[in-house]
Amino acid sequence: MTHIIGQTCIGVKDTACVNVCPVDCIHPTKENRAFAAATQLYIDPETCIDCGLCVDECPVRAIFPQDELPAEWAEYVQINADYFAKK
Repeated sequence: MTHIIGQTCIGVKDTACVNVCPVDCIHPTKENRAFAAATQLYIDPETCIDCGLCVDECPVRAIFPQDELPAEWAEYVQINADYFAKK
């Protein structure tokens, strides 16, 4: 299981979630050149260990376990995966 970052992250990109992730699966980080151009942050589904530490850190409540993702945000499963497929 993985966590997914959804719609409310768009334009916000608060990195509190990045700071608590023990496996560095949330990108881009502020140190990455891609950060300024990114519309949101993304969770790598291959790296996420489903620890859930990021959920409570997100000030806009954009992070959910995949099986609890609101139905209207279903497309964000693929959006998060696609970000890492391009790398």
